[in-house]
Amino acid sequence: MQRDEAVYQRQGFGAQLGLHGQIGLLIIDFVNGFADPAVFGGGNIPEAIRATVPVLAEARRRGWPVAHSRIVFADDGADRNIFALKVPSMLTLTEQAHISAIVPELEPAEGELVVRKTVPSAFFGTGLSSWLTQRSVQTLLVAGAVTSGCVRASVVDAMSYGFRPGVLADCVGDRALAPHEANLFDMGQKNADVMDSERLFETLAPFTA
Repeated sequence: MQRDEAVYQRQGFGAQLGLHGQIGLLIIDFVNGFADPAVFGGGNIPEAIRATVPVLAEARRRGWPVAHSRIVFADDGADRNIFALKVPSMLTLTEQAHISAIVPELEPAEGELVVRKTVPSAFFGTGLSSWLTQRSVQTLLVAGAVTSGCVRASVVDAMSYGFRPGVLADCVGDRALAPHEANLFDMGQKNADVMDSERLFETLAPFTA
């Protein structure tokens, strides 16, 4: 990995974006189905959920805009798409299904946006970008699952829409660790700052809420 980092640094990748302006928090698809290894979970997802709890509490304490996302397909599959063709079991994530509900420890509070989506990115075909822009968000911290899928897609779109993404490494999880680690590395080089929540709290410490 050190050799890879040297190549990227030599070519000018990996510049730091920093925490600028209004900070927002996006929690991607931390739903019961992704918390359960018997459904869509596994790997380090349970640990990532636990690490996100204090981050969400801090975001609320500081009054940051907070958005959550869920994958939600129609009960009759009328909105099935290429994502569902590739992963047919995603069609079980319907509005009232227990596996599609956000995990209790991260349950959205009043005033927090819940984005329903049928593709990996929380931005594609949703109002998330305009909601964040309306609230003057410049830096978007990201937690959620899975690192190599919906997190990665949302981070790339966040960057494309002009937000500064910050991926919280211990607050994102994947059912397999190899793609988790590879995608953290790649996002850190091309799309986002990657830091753990402890580093975030250290950075925020000098600034009162």
